[in-house]
Amino acid sequence: MKKPLIIGMSIAIAAIIASAIIIDVSEPKQGISLHEKTTKLNVVASFYPLYEFSKNVARDKAEVSAFIPIGVEPHDWEPSANDILNLKESSIFVYNGVGMEPFVDKLIDSGEYNNVKFVETTEGINLIQTNDEHQNEPDNHTVYNPHVWLDPVLAKHQVMMIKDAMIDADPDNKKYYEDNANAYSIKLDELNSKIQTELSHCKKDTFMPFHDAYSYFANRYGLKTLPLSGVSPESEVTATDLREFVDFIQKNEIKTIYSEELVDPKLATTLAEEADAQVLIFSPLEGLTNQETIDGITYLDKMNENVQNLKIGLECQ
Repeated sequence: MKKPLIIGMSIAIAAIIASAIIIDVSEPKQGISLHEKTTKLNVVASFYPLYEFSKNVARDKAEVSAFIPIGVEPHDWEPSANDILNLKESSIFVYNGVGMEPFVDKLIDSGEYNNVKFVETTEGINLIQTNDEHQNEPDNHTVYNPHVWLDPVLAKHQVMMIKDAMIDADPDNKKYYEDNANAYSIKLDELNSKIQTELSHCKKDTFMPFHDAYSYFANRYGLKTLPLSGVSPESEVTATDLREFVDFIQKNEIKTIYSEELVDPKLATTLAEEADAQVLIFSPLEGLTNQETIDGITYLDKMNENVQNLKIGLECQ
């Protein structure tokens, strides 16, 4: 006789549970929305150093990727139609400017990327005009050297530009981005101090890089450069250029010339043999090799390697 009562109670309990579930779904707890922020910022950085800076500012609050593929020299690189299309999915596009990414202006002007925040990290930096006659445009438009990231002080400026953009896109995490940017800036300050100390007692003040990437670095540390080619490693090098390069090496008893990890070292090696000099790597940090990426090599690692190799060429104590 009690069986119908038990059944009735079971139905009532089930109804109460179902009601509670419906209420829980339709009336979320205070402070949590149905579209709770679980999606991270999608940050795309044009090439290696900006990718490294962006990662250190964003850490686990954003998905950061590099636009230019690993192991590719970025000068004159052109994105594919698919690359450009995928960029529409990003929240922030971090780029250098000063001609390193000539495709960016077209993207901005197209009006199809209004949802993407474009961050030109060299904005506000005093740029150095290039002396490369191959780079000067026919309309006499001034061309500037884009390689600001090789100066740790200017790299810090770029980090802060990235930080500001992330705060603008994700203001709830303002302090997080500020703390990360400040922590990385301290590392850049330490790098700057170390370079100043390491290069303070050298017999020579001129080094011979493969291309004109080191004007900002040289200015910061009171050095001179005599590059083999222009602001792009693909710049035309004439027979006269080569002869002057070798003559300078021999006249000034230069014992080291520098090549790069992403260019064919054949020309540098040939010149070194003719001038009785050795070849070392002085990286413009425009990209990493595949192996360096696997090994987790960082901007700070590469800059420290640069300084050690530069000390050999400058005959530093």
